Amino acid sequence: MSETQGLFAALRQSADADAVAAIEHLVRDGRDLELCRVNAIDFAAKHNLGTDQTIAAFLHASRLGIFEMQWNVLCPGCGGVLDSNSTLRTVQATEYHCQLCAAGYEPTLDEMVEVTFTVAPRVRKIGAHDPDSLSEAEYYRQLFWGSWADLPDNLEEALRRIEIDTIELPPGEKANLSLQLPEKFIIVFEPVSHAAQFIDVKGEPTRERQNLSLVFNKLNMPHQLLEMRPGPFRLSLENKTDRRLLPGIWVADDELHHLLAKRRPFLTAKRLLTNQTFRDLYRTDALDVDQKLKITNLTFLFTDLKGSTALYDRVGDLVAYDLVRSHFQLLHEIVAAEEGAVVKTIGDAVMATFSTPEHAVSAALRMRDSIATIGQPGQGQDMLLKIGIHEGPCLAVMLNDRQDYFGQTVNIAARVQGLADSRVILATGAVIDHPETARILESSGVTPNSLIHTPLAGVTEALKLYELP
Repeated sequence: MSETQGLFAALRQSADADAVAAIEHLVRDGRDLELCRVNAIDFAAKHNLGTDQTIAAFLHASRLGIFEMQWNVLCPGCGGVLDSNSTLRTVQATEYHCQLCAAGYEPTLDEMVEVTFTVAPRVRKIGAHDPDSLSEAEYYRQLFWGSWADLPDNLEEALRRIEIDTIELPPGEKANLSLQLPEKFIIVFEPVSHAAQFIDVKGEPTRERQNLSLVFNKLNMPHQLLEMRPGPFRLSLENKTDRRLLPGIWVADDELHHLLAKRRPFLTAKRLLTNQTFRDLYRTDALDVDQKLKITNLTFLFTDLKGSTALYDRVGDLVAYDLVRSHFQLLHEIVAAEEGAVVKTIGDAVMATFSTPEHAVSAALRMRDSIATIGQPGQGQDMLLKIGIHEGPCLAVMLNDRQDYFGQTVNIAARVQGLADSRVILATGAVIDHPETARILESSGVTPNSLIHTPLAGVTEALKLYELP
């Protein structure tokens, strides 16, 4: 048995069989470009696989060394990869600047950090392992743009429609490009170094040749707008880096905007941090102790087991312990099935996260209905759950050697749970007002009861709460 066959045999022991089969087929028969920065969400859709099962399979495959996991910081404007990291720990900058968009962005884990999977060189060599071997079009497809960019199959033809000229520039080399400048907005762009120079071409045409010299090095090119006139133009280029560069002269018009506009769903860092398989496999590897990464919106669900003291009195310590442990296992299973993750348990309480509110609400309804099924008939009658749900911004942090969350949203969610009575689910207006939440409640036959705007300790504004009977 080859090493790769052994790795897939191990993968089949820990991941969904259909997902593993699809991944093994990809590694064996897929094109090189399909094995670079695999978009797990898109892969699942194309192969009619469960999304969570597919994500879990890629995570297990990465843990075994079949794939390398990458955390890529994306530009929200053009979709380009501003920084690529082998771990979230190295996403440290407070701002990432995109030269092509001439804009800076504070990184958030919602839409600016994607997680992709590239086949490991020891399993299969692909072109992206040697970026300088890729054609211009494939460099843009596989390495410059993120996995959320929905690029055409004929990308080379699409690039020709926006490029006036382009050249391959080896390390240490110089080159000149001579052309006629059209009366357009022009961008001289280089994807490897992410350097850009804007030129606004306008006014009366000229017969005199206009000149521009650009030197590419490891420093960011000063971002300034030049004005030139239509007519003869010579661009002098010098590569002072140790990489092959691919400078091109682009026309910034509708063709370019159309190329950059198409997006597809992708695996965000936020979604992966709320994935139970990821938390189980990478419990202490996600963040650095000093990191504080922003999440624009995350849903928190808190539970607390009411009646556990009476339970211990009624059935005895041993049986009660088994029932409480079964309750934790049940909640873990429901959270994972609803695309969430258990962050921690505190006594008889559970703190869980979900990327969107409707999954938290669905999980809460299932928890309430399932808790009575634990143990022998009549044993769990004292086991009643108090559940609170809230969503909003927070920070992803490391606390007590585990990936956790911090902020007012977390505090509010915990206090909302504290207000709940047994078998009552309380949710804030932010959760109930979500369109997908309404769909879940309607399909479950649950009508939220609006409560008064309730003041919470430490919260300035009163919150509108809803009870899910």
